[in-house]
Amino acid sequence: MSGFYRFSGGRILDPGSGRDEVGDLFVAGGRIVDPASLPAETNWEWIDAGGRIVAPGLIDIHVHLREPGEPQKETIASGTRAAAAGGFTAVVAMPNTRPPADQPNTIGWIRERAREQGVVRVYPTGCLSEGRRGEKLAPLGSLRAAGVVALTDDGSCIQDAALMRRAMEYAAMLGLPILEHCEESSVSGGGVIHEGYWSAVLGLRGWPSVAEELIVSRDILLAELSGARLHCQHLSSAGSVRLVREAKRRGISVTAEVTPHHLGLTDEALAEYDASFKMNPPLGSEADREALREGVVDGTIDLIASDHAPHCSFEKEVEFDRAPFGVVGLETMLAVAAETLVRTKLLDWSGLITRLSTNPARLLGVPGGTLRTGAPADLVVIDPNLRWTVNPQAFLSRGRNTPFAGWEVQGKVMLTMVEGKIVWRL
Repeated sequence: MSGFYRFSGGRILDPGSGRDEVGDLFVAGGRIVDPASLPAETNWEWIDAGGRIVAPGLIDIHVHLREPGEPQKETIASGTRAAAAGGFTAVVAMPNTRPPADQPNTIGWIRERAREQGVVRVYPTGCLSEGRRGEKLAPLGSLRAAGVVALTDDGSCIQDAALMRRAMEYAAMLGLPILEHCEESSVSGGGVIHEGYWSAVLGLRGWPSVAEELIVSRDILLAELSGARLHCQHLSSAGSVRLVREAKRRGISVTAEVTPHHLGLTDEALAEYDASFKMNPPLGSEADREALREGVVDGTIDLIASDHAPHCSFEKEVEFDRAPFGVVGLETMLAVAAETLVRTKLLDWSGLITRLSTNPARLLGVPGGTLRTGAPADLVVIDPNLRWTVNPQAFLSRGRNTPFAGWEVQGKVMLTMVEGKIVWRL
């Protein structure tokens, strides 16, 4: 049950309302409140937030919870516990489950499971195409009625431009954004690593950046034609950043995200053939990483998302070509993002919280992203100075497949609250 809490002496950081001051924050009845509206004798539970940041709860719009179908990799219960430990009060679940979330009954199952076992808010997405095969549209109207917040074939990309046009037209009518995994599969062609110097040195099949850029370009044009809201997932190339920047200048409704691993690493990390660094899209060059960081700073890239993709350990402990794509990120995203952007003085904490909370909430139109009076008490308390070492064995996620094992990072989540209920406390 939610209680009466007074967060005392913290840096109250709410970019959405412009609040950035040391003071107290009050929570009652699951909401942010003005203490003057309650009886003077209210019995507050004091939480010392001195030297810490009190911010709106983080929202991750790109998470694979693996249920239904693959509970050995992750469950809604384990995934949301990991999210809470990472400071997230809401996650958006991708539909590449087994079966794919392309029918209303599957969406209903996910929502019910989340109510029963989840400790943070879980927002389901629905498939764009039946079975994510890119051949026939899923029942998009029925998926909206079932409660999806967006449409996506994440992990796959509709290759047929005419079908994608129809998908965008329907999404525009339904008022739902499309979250697009940008990959022209005839060009990526079974590649496992960014095409460039390191693919040649390591003898691994290369995946050219243009495979992403072709779809980014195509979908920007289709979004302009249809009026749909396009969101480009996990951008990895300098060319994609340039295309999105130009589209925004032209007034097209396009947004974009980047992952902490694409901000913090390059394809040089693959020199030892370690499948912990194998992800989709693959890590790019140093020039790509610099362009992605620049895109975050200048607002071309709207937000940071984890693309949390847990796998069983034995699946990654095989030859590089055979290992699955994907890394986990819920429990490391805040700290790695702070290490790569705040510690390097590219962003301040306000800018980081904007991209981890305020902007995701605005994009999807979901609760959260603010500490205004009357808003749901979804918040996180962060120690911005605490340095710690990433240890995968301590993760609450069932996945251990992180590229950041052993990294020393700065910024630790001390407490996470969802609708006035403490769901994580260090």
